[in-house]
Amino acid sequence: MAQEATTTILLYTHPDCNYSDAQRADFVKDGVEFTEIDISVYPDRIDELVALTGGERITPVIVEGDKVSVGYYGVG
Repeated sequence: MAQEATTTILLYTHPDCNYSDAQRADFVKDGVEFTEIDISVYPDRIDELVALTGGERITPVIVEGDKVSVGYYGVG
């Protein structure tokens, strides 16, 4: 019997970022399960963030499996 693989969505945020707030609110509103990594709480994760963004300290960053999305684009 095959097991269903679940992908954990990681959301890198910063408390002074309105776009991080908006992305978090969208996920909560839509019932999307995610793990939030607030870089002010976990500064040791900043190197991960910089690697994902190609050298920038920008949030939000969403990681879902192999897909990385940088920034908030809202709903259509």
